[in-house]
Amino acid sequence: MFVGTLFVANGAFYEWFAMYFPKNDLFQPWQIITHMFMHGGAYLDDFSIMHLLFNMFALWMFGSPVEQALGSKRFLFIYFSAGLGAVALQVGYYYFQYLPSYNSLIASGLNPGQITEMLTSNKVFGGVSQAQLAELQNIFPVFNASMVGASGCIMGVMVAFAMMNPNAELMLIFLPIPIKAKYFIPGIIILDLISGVTGQSFFSPSNTAYMAHVGGALTGFIIMWYWKKYQFNGNRWD
Repeated sequence: MFVGTLFVANGAFYEWFAMYFPKNDLFQPWQIITHMFMHGGAYLDDFSIMHLLFNMFALWMFGSPVEQALGSKRFLFIYFSAGLGAVALQVGYYYFQYLPSYNSLIASGLNPGQITEMLTSNKVFGGVSQAQLAELQNIFPVFNASMVGASGCIMGVMVAFAMMNPNAELMLIFLPIPIKAKYFIPGIIILDLISGVTGQSFFSPSNTAYMAHVGGALTGFIIMWYWKKYQFNGNRWD
């Protein structure tokens, strides 16, 4: 999928398979799944490479012990469920940002077709007021947002690892201090949540879908909590 983004002309592969905001005409239902297998953008750059390598390293590092402990079927269930949870929370957060301004524009006299056309073309009709322009500018990034990457899936796997191995010691590459998984991984999730709410980036570009990370982690936690409480009592980890 990553190679496809490099060789299909004019970013078309990205437009087909990245996850777009559902109000955008580029959105297609299959993108809910296909975006999980894409990384970076429609061109090769340092971030694209690092995004891919980091996710694949994390998948190997955390996914291998989780799959060995739970089996391939449960592992895949966590992986794809976390990806779906990531989409659900990120898109829900987008709607939370989008709907107040959209409803204000409707109340101001614009119709849905006009709003969609201006947001799609990035051109404002004559007669649009300053207040309407401000609302359009507010929701333009959300309307044209797209998601790619396995980060949400991998956050779910990381949470599963932490719940199964809470005392395993982990280290950041740029902070070589051992930290137990039960503190390390929740810490990363909290930083993602702060970044999602405030827009302040700690470790990744500001256009990262932080709420997708939180959604994947939350989904992984719910699944593992349920399994541990109701299905694994005869073979507990702790």
